[in-house]
Amino acid sequence: MKTLVVGANGQIGRQFCELARRGGMSLRAMIRDSDQQPWFHERGIDTVIGDLESDIHQAFNGCDQVIFCAGSGPHTGPDKTLMIDLHGAIRCVDLAVERGLERFIMVSALRANDPMAAPAKLRPYMAAKFAADAYLRSARIPHVILKPGKLTDAPATRQVATALEHAQGIEVSRGNVAHALLYLSQARMLKNREFDLLDGESSIAMALL
Repeated sequence: MKTLVVGANGQIGRQFCELARRGGMSLRAMIRDSDQQPWFHERGIDTVIGDLESDIHQAFNGCDQVIFCAGSGPHTGPDKTLMIDLHGAIRCVDLAVERGLERFIMVSALRANDPMAAPAKLRPYMAAKFAADAYLRSARIPHVILKPGKLTDAPATRQVATALEHAQGIEVSRGNVAHALLYLSQARMLKNREFDLLDGESSIAMALL
């Protein structure tokens, strides 16, 4: 069984790939260009070149699960948000369905349920996540949607919360997101579930039941 990681070269993607490699998981990291390959090859991680704005069909060959943790990034405009966070995610869902993959894990965002409640500059991104999540819910593939809060570079504690009343705020470290993805990628029984994710005081296994 092989897991395709879309957005593997991002901050969360790299941390997840490192954790998954240590755990013996079979991975394929989808990256945009060959300059990004050395980091993965040094760790024995298979890579495939694929651009969410171009052809990505070959990336799905031989995989049974996909994790979508790609993002257009904070320094791009609404055009990239549209093409990567929305259309790129939709294309991946369609290919996963077409290829008969067993499960799709989507990294979304805490405020995606209500884009208008987000700060003005984040609303296009939240709207893209809102639409991509809705598309995944309606697709013919089992799925998990993970909705992290405001991302930080704090060290991973592996202690999280899935509700604001049990959280330490609206933040979550990228490391904790990566550990949550590792758990979800291995917990194959979890299907058609959605989880908010914040830094908290519960173990990941207890929080993501």
